[in-house]
Amino acid sequence: MDSIGSIHPQVVHFAIALLIVGVVFRLLSLTGRIAFAGPAASVLLLLGTASAVAAVQSGTAAHGPVERVPGSRDAVVEHEDWGKRARNVFLAVAALEILALILARRRKARPAQFLSGAVGLAGLFCLYEASEHGGELVYSYAGGVGIRTGEPEDVGRLLLAGLYHQAQLDRKAGRPAEASRLIEEMAQRFPDDLEVQMLAAESMLLGGKDAEGALAALDRISVPQDSRRLVSRHGILRADALQGAGRAAEARDVLEGLLTRYPDSSSVKEKLANLPKP
Repeated sequence: MDSIGSIHPQVVHFAIALLIVGVVFRLLSLTGRIAFAGPAASVLLLLGTASAVAAVQSGTAAHGPVERVPGSRDAVVEHEDWGKRARNVFLAVAALEILALILARRRKARPAQFLSGAVGLAGLFCLYEASEHGGELVYSYAGGVGIRTGEPEDVGRLLLAGLYHQAQLDRKAGRPAEASRLIEEMAQRFPDDLEVQMLAAESMLLGGKDAEGALAALDRISVPQDSRRLVSRHGILRADALQGAGRAAEARDVLEGLLTRYPDSSSVKEKLANLPKP
């Protein structure tokens, strides 16, 4: 994705904000009660239209890598079409605003301002549709996610997120073997990610019921002791694995050690309360 395409999210949000506020100010100016609303509307709508033109250009530059993802092309085209419609409508609004500025010297700007407000409302509808389809493209098709910067690390995070969410869906759907396989793939691809490695150990407990394997995996993880979150998660997982291996007393020792270190931890207190009494 080239440099122009990479700034599409920033440009499009400027356009949306400027145009919405610009149309609102234009409508308020027609009441004649707010003196600054008219000049403010002209400035905002002209700037917003310029931003809309830039948004379409940057979106066109960004669409190549996104629409090559299988199944996403129709969503890309729909988003682009509505974006172009919004740009074209607001180009008409900008022309009306310029005409109104010219006619203002003769005190005949009112009709052009009324037309600008009416056409601006139509533009807001197109803008909403473009935004709606853009959101669908990003959140339902992962359009641009992970590939906007072109950095391999971003693509890796996209893959990691996809594997994780699919594993959760598989587990909820009663497919523990498929979930475990995906988490194992995560652990192999991201060997230096402590959270992934702990997730893999947890998967051994939930999916494979392999408590000893989970303990061995946890033993290989070196947790930074200044991270309360990671220390707590590692300790709780270890306690779960020990309990699963039939070593409840050792599990209690781990949890009591954690509670001594973090006496305000409600999750550790809950785990301790659920352990069988010695």
